[in-house]
Amino acid sequence: MTSVNPTGIVDLDPYLTPFKQDIARRQATAQQWIKQLDRDEGGLVNFAAGYTKFGFNVLADNTIVYREWAPNALEAFLIGDFNNWNRSSHRMSMDSYGNFDIVLPPLADGSPAISHDSKVKIALRVPGQDALLERLPVWIRRVTQDLSVSPIYDARFWNPPQPYVWKNPSPPRPTDAKIYEAHVGISSSEPRVGNFREFTRNVLPRIKYLGYNVIQLMAIMEHAYYASFGYQITSFFAVSSRYGTPEELKELIDTAHGMGITVLLDVVHSHACKNVEDGLNLFDGSDYQYFHGGSKGTHELWDSRLFNYGKHEVLRFLLSNLRFYIDEFHFDGFRFDGVTSILYTHHGIGTGFSGGYHEYFGSNVDEEGIVYLILANEMLKTLNPDIITIAEDVSGMPALCEPTMIGGIGFDYRLAMAIPDMWIKLIKEKSDDDWDMGNICFTLTNRRHGEKTIAYAESHDQALVGDKTLAFWLMDKEMYTHMSVLSPPSLVIDRGISLHKMIRLITHTLGGEGYLNFEGNEFGHPEWLDFPREGNGNSFHYCRRQWGLIDDDLLKYKFLYQFDAAMQHLESTYKWLAASQAYISLKHESDKLIVFERAGLLFVFNFHPSNSYNSYRVGVDVPGTYRIVLDTDDVKFGGHGLVDHEKTRCITTPMEWNGRRNWLELYIPSRSALVLAKE
Repeated sequence: MTSVNPTGIVDLDPYLTPFKQDIARRQATAQQWIKQLDRDEGGLVNFAAGYTKFGFNVLADNTIVYREWAPNALEAFLIGDFNNWNRSSHRMSMDSYGNFDIVLPPLADGSPAISHDSKVKIALRVPGQDALLERLPVWIRRVTQDLSVSPIYDARFWNPPQPYVWKNPSPPRPTDAKIYEAHVGISSSEPRVGNFREFTRNVLPRIKYLGYNVIQLMAIMEHAYYASFGYQITSFFAVSSRYGTPEELKELIDTAHGMGITVLLDVVHSHACKNVEDGLNLFDGSDYQYFHGGSKGTHELWDSRLFNYGKHEVLRFLLSNLRFYIDEFHFDGFRFDGVTSILYTHHGIGTGFSGGYHEYFGSNVDEEGIVYLILANEMLKTLNPDIITIAEDVSGMPALCEPTMIGGIGFDYRLAMAIPDMWIKLIKEKSDDDWDMGNICFTLTNRRHGEKTIAYAESHDQALVGDKTLAFWLMDKEMYTHMSVLSPPSLVIDRGISLHKMIRLITHTLGGEGYLNFEGNEFGHPEWLDFPREGNGNSFHYCRRQWGLIDDDLLKYKFLYQFDAAMQHLESTYKWLAASQAYISLKHESDKLIVFERAGLLFVFNFHPSNSYNSYRVGVDVPGTYRIVLDTDDVKFGGHGLVDHEKTRCITTPMEWNGRRNWLELYIPSRSALVLAKE
């Protein structure tokens, strides 16, 4: 890490001055790690290639080398189908660092000693126990589950005779990230687990049609419990076998790249599943190998284990995990889950954040966790400067998205987690007449200057059972009876469709430097998302995406779908996400109007439930003739078509209005938004 100025962020934000020593200490610790790794491991990037040293690796002549770190173990044996599960025939050698390894020469015919896709395990002798512990190899790249036999996973030696051949390079890094958050398993219309090939064939074309340029894939790393949404990981280097093979995931990513779509992985390095027989927990018989020992190593709410980020081999494991998915699967970056838990010793449990700077420094901060995130971002950016990293942090940690070279933690974006909370609160608790235009604007623009933000109206969190999607909060049971174009008019559906479009548009245009949507929410997917579990009779009924709703021309879901596509493609034309923050010229509480400019466009929102405005004067800075380029009330988006686009050409008048140098007049229907561009 080339620290040009390790506390340079203080110059950008003088409020950080009292904490300059804390910032300097974090950076110094990261530098110490980098110097140590330069000396002992050939550098940070090389250190992160641990997957080429640990786990199973096949050499050019088909020799197999297997290495595992188990410092508490006394002996280790490799067992599996290849040796008829003989627990003593293949004893592993141990070095002074607690690393066990074994070399298996090729067979007489030159083939590997372990056949592709056969089962393997490691057996460990640990102090105080007579019986050998059987464990899945930590760095294993393929695990499978046969629920008819046992819920415990089997490790597989994955060495396909015909490895996947890549066809497409990664697309250029987008300056305007429009992210489609997706879960392969729920992506089928049928009540079952979807797979990689179906997603490639059926869902990728939809994402491309809509105009999203980034896909964020959830629940890819293997997790024992499907209903955990992929957040209780057991095997970090194994792609979930529920959806298919590693080669089929590579085909999915390669196909997306061919469409010009960037692909991110939702990575969980904040905690790990506490499973023992098929997880990392108690791997070598100790509770402190990869995790903190005792209560410090347990997350109370998540019922999972917490990594010890201060350990050399834990850093190797986690950093190598990131590099593995870049090198092996050509992912273009990561969305880091649960960053708040990594940043603080309280992990965000029972803690509110007021925004006071004292909350981001001191004894509540886990500096080892912060240093890990600095090293992760530094390693990734050294590997490839175009790699994208996004932090899911609810606390608002300053400098989270500033470069490491000036004292930041190095992420590219943070998620705007307050925005969906605001929309749900408004819809649940306020009548339309009581919506506060100033508060909406404040929440959408309340972000740290110079630190990029991903805005979203709702993500997977709002879709889960126990909550409702925005569409369901807005329309609820009427969605079952009045979403047909042939059904009688419904005020509830009219309001819901109108606000659904407006909420998305203002979030997209005002809320950040990137935008995110969860799969299906773009067309107002009905109901909630509920994975099969004991409490619902292991039903898949709510664990799928009902694509048929938008393919049916008689249903109104198509209107929301077409609006979302129009919104994404309009952004691709004008690039407002890559532009500087919007200038808001009007927040009118009684008229319920919000007017702002960004990227040369004029945005006009009328949230009033009943008042339409004729010849309403709005300010605009650049003079000229403006025309409508997007109208939420357009008939093709399920609106009433009250504005005649052909006749609406607005010529500015050179007179100051609402702090802008010119004004123009518009007809603005109730519950609608207009986007105008200069001719």
